[in-house]
Amino acid sequence: MVKKNDINKSALKVNKGIDQPSQINENAVKKITNRVKPQLKIDDYINGILDGNRTILSRAITLIESSLFEHQKLAQQIIEKCLPYSGKSLRIGITGVPGVGKSTFIEALGKHLTSSGHKLAVLAIDPSSERTKGSVLGDKTRMEELSVDKNAFIRPSPSAGSLGGVARKTKETIILCEAAGFDIIFIETVGVGQSEITVHSMVDFFLLLMLAGAGDELQGIKRGIMEMADAIVINKADNDNLLKAKLAKREYENALHLYPPTESGWTPVVDTCSAINNDRIVNVWEIITKYIALTKNNGYFDKNRRDQSVKIMYETINESLKNSFYSEKNIKKLLDEFENDILNNKISSYVAAQKLLEIYFNKKKIDYK
Repeated sequence: MVKKNDINKSALKVNKGIDQPSQINENAVKKITNRVKPQLKIDDYINGILDGNRTILSRAITLIESSLFEHQKLAQQIIEKCLPYSGKSLRIGITGVPGVGKSTFIEALGKHLTSSGHKLAVLAIDPSSERTKGSVLGDKTRMEELSVDKNAFIRPSPSAGSLGGVARKTKETIILCEAAGFDIIFIETVGVGQSEITVHSMVDFFLLLMLAGAGDELQGIKRGIMEMADAIVINKADNDNLLKAKLAKREYENALHLYPPTESGWTPVVDTCSAINNDRIVNVWEIITKYIALTKNNGYFDKNRRDQSVKIMYETINESLKNSFYSEKNIKKLLDEFENDILNNKISSYVAAQKLLEIYFNKKKIDYK
């Protein structure tokens, strides 16, 4: 028989087990809970925007970009209440070929404006992938100084593959930015193409950035884009590229002389600059201010704004009809059916489209098949 004292002296001793940790990470739960933003009321959005609160402004823009019906309904209420406080800014469209240095140029010009007491909003339209619908949205990383400027607000937005969507979202975002007190708004778009035509319909001044020494200066540039430009600025006019930039300037000036006079009464200007060296950036702003002064004096500025407002109505109708058509349940069911018949040469594309439209508008009952 083993005595009690002998057991206590034994080397075999069972220690008390440790408490098992909870399967739920409490710290992680707290972080996630803190991240969830409380739902704001309509008055919270309006007051925040009018006070220049960047966080609330960003959240309101997110509602505009959302495809959820609830978000869209709230966004439209916000826009309606902000509308009386909008329309007092200068809207400037900036475009150019890829690699022209748009971000560097915008930062250089933007810093000049904010240092002069202006409040600047930069709305950058980032192209979305046709396959994944994703966007890089990297404009803030390319404008390091401007992104931390207290008088600047940078908002990259995905195009999401819809030019109509871009137009609506950007125009509505402009209204909110103007209500938030930004007196100058840059709208930047990537590349030279259809999106530039869309941007041109919502700005007061359209600036085309170009490069020199990239082959034939006029090769591949659409006449329509050239005609829309109120100014063409050749960037990267520095070092060994300076002479090429001056030659390109002369070529563009000669080309613009062939175009008919503009409705605004303004003669498009061609200039050079070096955004990275901050050279002749002030000259570009002087060109813009001269244009604004001229068009305000001759009445074109206000006329252009009115024409744009009417155009917005028609574009909104077109976009809404398209969205309504593709979201219709009966159309959704028939689309695949008609598509297969087209692929099998049972029906032409035009007849299929016409039948689908007739079904949608209920012009007549069609017993397809």
